Amino acid sequence: MADQVFTFDVPTEIDKTVLGGKGCSLMQMSNIGLDVPPFFVIPCQTCVHYMENQSWPVDYEAKIWAALKKIEDATGRKFGDSAKPLLLSVRSGARVSMPGMMDTVLNLGLNDESVEGLAKDSGNERFAWDAYRRFIQMYGDVVLGVPHKNFEHILEGLKKKYSAAQDTDLSAEHLKECVAEYRAMVKKTINEEFPKDPKDQLIRAINAVFDSWTNERAVYYRNMHSIDHRWGTAVNVQSMVFGNLGQTSGTGVGFTRDPATGEKMIYGEFLPNAQGEDVVAGIRTPIKISDMESVGGVWPGVYKQLCDNYDKLEAFYKDMVDLEFTVQDGKLYMLQARVGKRTAAAMVRIAAEMVKEGMITEKEALLRQEPNKIGELLHKTFDPKAVRNVVATGLPASPGAGVGRVEFTAADAEARFNAGEPAILVRAETSPRISSVTMSQGILTARGGCSSHAAVVARGMGKCCVAGCSAVEVDEEAEQMKINGKVFKRGDWLSLDGSTGEVIEGQLATIAPVFSENFNLILQWADKYRQLDIRTNADTPADAKQAVAFGAQGIGLTRTEHMFFEHDRIYSMREMIVSETAEQRKAALAKLLPFQRDDFIGMFKALEGRPANIRLLDPPLHEFVSQEMDFAPLIKATGKSEEELRAFVDSLAEANPMLGFRGCRLGMVYPEISRMQARAIMEAAAEVQATGLEVHPEIMIPVLNHVNEMEAMRKLVADECEKVLAEKNIKVDYHIGTMIELPRACITADKIAEHAEYFSFGTNDLTQTTTGISRDDYNKFMPVYLDKSVYPFDFFQRIDTEGVGELMKMAVQKGRTTRPGMKIGICGEQTGQESVFFCQQIGLTYISCSPFRVPGARVSAAQAALLYPREQ
Repeated sequence: MADQVFTFDVPTEIDKTVLGGKGCSLMQMSNIGLDVPPFFVIPCQTCVHYMENQSWPVDYEAKIWAALKKIEDATGRKFGDSAKPLLLSVRSGARVSMPGMMDTVLNLGLNDESVEGLAKDSGNERFAWDAYRRFIQMYGDVVLGVPHKNFEHILEGLKKKYSAAQDTDLSAEHLKECVAEYRAMVKKTINEEFPKDPKDQLIRAINAVFDSWTNERAVYYRNMHSIDHRWGTAVNVQSMVFGNLGQTSGTGVGFTRDPATGEKMIYGEFLPNAQGEDVVAGIRTPIKISDMESVGGVWPGVYKQLCDNYDKLEAFYKDMVDLEFTVQDGKLYMLQARVGKRTAAAMVRIAAEMVKEGMITEKEALLRQEPNKIGELLHKTFDPKAVRNVVATGLPASPGAGVGRVEFTAADAEARFNAGEPAILVRAETSPRISSVTMSQGILTARGGCSSHAAVVARGMGKCCVAGCSAVEVDEEAEQMKINGKVFKRGDWLSLDGSTGEVIEGQLATIAPVFSENFNLILQWADKYRQLDIRTNADTPADAKQAVAFGAQGIGLTRTEHMFFEHDRIYSMREMIVSETAEQRKAALAKLLPFQRDDFIGMFKALEGRPANIRLLDPPLHEFVSQEMDFAPLIKATGKSEEELRAFVDSLAEANPMLGFRGCRLGMVYPEISRMQARAIMEAAAEVQATGLEVHPEIMIPVLNHVNEMEAMRKLVADECEKVLAEKNIKVDYHIGTMIELPRACITADKIAEHAEYFSFGTNDLTQTTTGISRDDYNKFMPVYLDKSVYPFDFFQRIDTEGVGELMKMAVQKGRTTRPGMKIGICGEQTGQESVFFCQQIGLTYISCSPFRVPGARVSAAQAALLYPREQ
């Protein structure tokens, strides 16, 4: 395809991978009978060839001129002609919409001769010189690399010189002066004349659009939206039509429905006597398209035709359409139509109402949902009208809008909360102290990724989090931070957008979430078609209750270690850690038992009979202590000196803690820890079941990779559970399984399944141990890897199906060989849309995600079942 040029007059298969979105739009509008200025499309594959070779395919230029001849013949104009010149627009058009990310050139083909021809042909000298002025400015910026501000400086100077309030107040003579100054400035800036040869202009403009595929903002956008850097962009070359020929001409943009709310209406704006960029530049106040009839003259007729086009386009696309149009001397031309971008609220409403209108089916409505955007409906968002002063961008670790005053310690954040003020907690890195997350409006960390503890806890509690923002330099002693050199002190206002990762100076206005009838309808359809169960990762009764309200069918992961970080528990936990004998440990654990039991009672009650998969203590013990902690309670409890305790804390340090003394290894060496947790779970289950509620605890052994570990830990846990049940004289339906998070566990899953009743994949650690990448350190190189397409995506955001995924498939197959029908789930953070599709394909029973991701996961699971159905 790289050596092809596609022209408006030859029927072409509509393929976005070849023509790009804009090229397909032009072809489709032509096919349904709308007036479209003649055009040709250079395919995406030509851009790829150009990027790889820095040249066009052999003899490609001749094909360009042949395609251009067809436009000349259709319009009756000649490219570069001094009497009746043809002017062109050159626009990018990738296979997926990337609004504003790449470059465009308008009015191409003008020079000192053709501008005179345009003036005579149009009968409007001012229009011709304004078009020339605009062309030099746009071409100079996009193609020649002359800073845009240089042109604006000249234009503003002339407006001041001639007392012109707006560009439109400058006369033809003023614009001639402007063109002369523009050209002189260009020559001075780049040491070459502004190109006069129209063919040279076109070749260089096409190359500039190709080059814009790799500009910084386009690369950033593709990384944010997981768009493949290897796709390239198409280039659309089209005959210009002009909306600035007078009051019978104009230009506008519109949508067939309101993109903010989804309401079916004639939505959009236009400007008489204007070119396209004038509508979005904000220089003049546009008129609503719905008010076009009242303008008079040719406009009522244009409005009627435009309404007909709205109906035709929506009927063709069966979706909300974003369109651009120009009116030249009373004649309406359609320049672009594409499926329009929309807010989450509009996405839901449009899909639901189109089903009610009979335009699409329930299944089509579900497949149109973007599960990641569903989360926006559950969180506060920023007012779209608010002006953002973005000072840095980190990783969008937990969605929502957080606005508050900067605090650098958990204690200060809690103090501000208790004083009735909102806080943004800023840390170099954050431990998962739940109270500080609860009492903060948002979390900002300089280090760590989307799977960091701070991110995990924030997502679970529906709090905004921006992680791994390397531009942040925290100076806790000075109670301030620098972001790209700008100083923020304690108490300064800061806003965080957890959906984009943006860090914004000041106090932005927010909008509260609203749950509509249409939203509930989409979720009902999702439950009707999905085959995967949806559980939640929940560490507190409040988390569990919230998740159940969002439709969770149980808990897929409770991280019991998070229960130990609160003030009233951490001291007992630390006392247990520094104990030297089993008896001392048991004494400290006896203090923790009531806390654990009460938490589990709350969890079981919130679940109302749904299952709860509870992971025994997982992290290494050093995570609960530090040299900065308050040693006084430990000195009092143990009788040891501070020096002895500090030495013990140092002794807990490990060279590679992720692969160290943690998980089941703790239970094997210190069985009293696992026994206490098993007892707390079963005592809670017995108490709740005695009230008449069903209870279904699942006890999960973490970080094991050998069948002997599983056998020993199962025996230990089951023994304690049975002791409790005998004491309480009650039977509880409980199960013991394991977390599959190490490659060896996948390879030997058939043996492990002899003693494990169920599996749950911990894909965060399975990804680390399979790829050899630390999720705590990978931000140092991952952005470069993504920019250079070394990795196609972030493996901690989406399951690496070629590596980690193969191990998962092996574990599923081997586990169910030993134990047919075995329940197998996933509880890692990689539960986005693509990962859910993979889980559906390999036959998992359920997926588990943070509470505020549950509605989106329900939709993803439905999409997975529709695209990859399996026998029930």
